[in-house]
Amino acid sequence: MMVLHKEKGMLVLSRKMSERILIGDEISITIVRIGPNSVRIGVEAPRNMSVVRSELCPLGSVQEEVASDDCVPQR
Repeated sequence: MMVLHKEKGMLVLSRKMSERILIGDEISITIVRIGPNSVRIGVEAPRNMSVVRSELCPLGSVQEEVASDDCVPQR
């Protein structure tokens, strides 16, 4: 199922365990584990691309540039 939330311009997808979402040719997101209060996801991306949890960056810096020195990437 695919839902586009028009207010935010966000595409919302339903996935089951082990199913993937592909972003372009180089990024793959896999649902690794589904728990009662969280979902564990795996991200495969080129090493030169930063993958950062938003709470590790100051407010707004994720939208400006994820690779900023203010962020602490966790791979």
